[in-house]
Amino acid sequence: MTTERSDSEANAAPTAAQAPVFQLQRVYLKDASLEMPHAPQIFLEHGSPQIEVQLDVSHDGVVEGVIEVIVRVTATARVSDKVLFLVEAKQAGIFELRGIPEPQLAAVLGIVCPGIIYPYLRANVADLLTRTGLPPIHLAEINFEALYQQKTGHSAPSPSGLIIPPSSQTRQ
Repeated sequence: MTTERSDSEANAAPTAAQAPVFQLQRVYLKDASLEMPHAPQIFLEHGSPQIEVQLDVSHDGVVEGVIEVIVRVTATARVSDKVLFLVEAKQAGIFELRGIPEPQLAAVLGIVCPGIIYPYLRANVADLLTRTGLPPIHLAEINFEALYQQKTGHSAPSPSGLIIPPSSQTRQ
């Protein structure tokens, strides 16, 4: 039995193959570590902890058109110059990205993908610290567009043509 396609179906097939694809395949906690080097003596210290947070975004190809994006955070809390805790976590996402022009792809990898992954990272860090008996730290929301522009040296909106609605911007 043969199947015949109409002219409109035959013409639609190449267009569908060329359409950009952006699809989240999976989000997962790639790595997490917690150190409390001065416990239990540190619990006797008085004062509010000073917290330092470092954030990094990276990506790597898995196979053609599939990219792993990683958001890494390192948070260190000190009381009286002693480390209360050091937590490092890497949250990753696997994204299928096909047919996206290169300038836009860089912006998607630096802004959109981390914005999807970061809430999972925030929750995992808070949960990890809660399990120690310490109050959780709630990482601030990050404006990944501003972070991307800072990394790439753009002070104005990216000429990539990527349009991010104002309602999607977050506070830093």
